Amino acid sequence: MSENESDTSGFPLIGDQFPELEVATTHGPKTIPDDYEGQWFVLFSHPGDFTPVCTTEFVGFEQRREEFEALNAELIGLSIDRVHSHIKWTEWIDEELDEDIGFPIIADESGDVADALGMVHPGQGTSTVRAVFIVDPEGVTRQVLYYPKEIGRNVDEVLRSLEALQTSDEENVALPSNWPENDNFGDKALLSPPGTVQDAEARTAEADQEGYESYDWWFTLKEI
Repeated sequence: MSENESDTSGFPLIGDQFPELEVATTHGPKTIPDDYEGQWFVLFSHPGDFTPVCTTEFVGFEQRREEFEALNAELIGLSIDRVHSHIKWTEWIDEELDEDIGFPIIADESGDVADALGMVHPGQGTSTVRAVFIVDPEGVTRQVLYYPKEIGRNVDEVLRSLEALQTSDEENVALPSNWPENDNFGDKALLSPPGTVQDAEARTAEADQEGYESYDWWFTLKEI
């Protein structure tokens, strides 16, 4: 195994079961993903407490927390610092920026959690990269996003991704770019392309019967 392979051996890929982790948080000990069974969760990591970009992200996630919860999703932060440091940081955010952080923050002073999730970037010391994991109610990793330390995350995109994944699951459809505000197709969904000649012929007939917006047998949209 090469050095790079070793460094990323714990990285959960899309479709992988999220690894079981026993963690200390600002809300007490938790077992992930078991404690979130039946719920989605969004776990996002930070290089450290009291860093400017991370602080803006914490505020941004907290301000949208109720929207995540409305989608049956819980937020979980992570930083390679102790619980006491997390508490002091969130107190500062409350006092100076008037936001009371309501989601748990994992304490990972040893870096074990970040290492297990492949979030320690080679050459960056012990700092975690800005990773986002969206995990479904069965504990399956559904989406992974990475940001460099210099650029804050787009909370709108994390919310959009969560809603899109849930819609795709519920409706058995794919979703176009920028859904639900695609410039050309609005909030319509895409049907999966047929895999056989017979299915292609059936799709054409189905589109005519159901009134779908069909450009071809492999490119068909429907209202959801």
